[in-house]
Amino acid sequence: MLSALLVCSKAASSDSSMFSKCKDLKTAYADEDCCGMPDKEVGFQIVPNPKKRLTGTNKCHGMKPSVPNIDCFVDGALKAMEQSGGDVTKGFVGGLETDRVPISKPYYQTALCPVNVHWHLGAEHRSEGEFDETGVSPNLAGAPSDKGHSRRLAGDPVRYGYACKKYDANDARFTTEYKWQHCVGMHVGETYEVHWPHSSLGDCGTPNQYQTPFYDGVFCHFDTLLNSTLPPAQAIAENVGVQGQVFTIINDENYYYPDLIHGMIVDIDNDMGQDVAAYTGSTTGTTRDNQVCSGYAPITWQVDRKCHLISASTFDKMCADMKQMRDDMSMDLHPHGARELVWRNMTADNHDDMTSHHR
Repeated sequence: MLSALLVCSKAASSDSSMFSKCKDLKTAYADEDCCGMPDKEVGFQIVPNPKKRLTGTNKCHGMKPSVPNIDCFVDGALKAMEQSGGDVTKGFVGGLETDRVPISKPYYQTALCPVNVHWHLGAEHRSEGEFDETGVSPNLAGAPSDKGHSRRLAGDPVRYGYACKKYDANDARFTTEYKWQHCVGMHVGETYEVHWPHSSLGDCGTPNQYQTPFYDGVFCHFDTLLNSTLPPAQAIAENVGVQGQVFTIINDENYYYPDLIHGMIVDIDNDMGQDVAAYTGSTTGTTRDNQVCSGYAPITWQVDRKCHLISASTFDKMCADMKQMRDDMSMDLHPHGARELVWRNMTADNHDDMTSHHR
């Protein structure tokens, strides 16, 4: 009996289950017009996904240290370290003076490895002319941020960050919804910022490398390598980093990329990962804003300043890959809410232009 994940360009019905069902195979068969055509090539693969698999102890489980959010300001004075996401527009200078230095080369050239992938509805960072307050959206998941303030559809708890300008209501590739099989709560035409947390403390190169929550992956060997004691701030920024890249989803397989789970797309031919801003900041998410700050800081951020088109099937393939990981990543199969843009006076003044490092 074959247990499988369908990895499709025309996926079957949306289902957050770890395993595909017979109805999914039947739907894919019908969608590809396979009846009576056994030799026809189709736009999907059947990937083994057995219920029995290599098991083992997850060293990383529960390794997230307790670091609570803090008040950004006390008696009018900034208490928190530098925060994210901020403005990454070329030429932008943060207002928080710091002597900390971000990692200025691609993470693959360091001891860091990716330990998670997740994404936010809209961009948490701002890049003028790419993803900012003038962005456009089909408003299927809410309304994008307008000068830092997003509007939500009734009953929608997820805050929408900045949108790109690539959505075109007159182009069927942006208005024809994809039949999602693996990702949850996603929409064609919307903008998402993908984050790949990296760490030198991760269980790199093992079945436990990818973790949800990502903090478990980031701090997997916090006990064995650091005796569960946080090092000086600069050492944290040198050993923990995040890649960020912003996409608008299009229903067009010309924009399919098969390996989004492993990190930022760096492709000179398509101008992807070529114009990157590096700076030190913090973890993000909607439990923080400009009054409540993250205590997980400082960490390095490397953010692509450009917005890119990516096929819906690229995301669905990534979600299928996430389902194959030893750790349960189901809590990251949907978009998370976007933190409001961090004020300039909480954004580090150490932005580094990494353009030349990715060519």
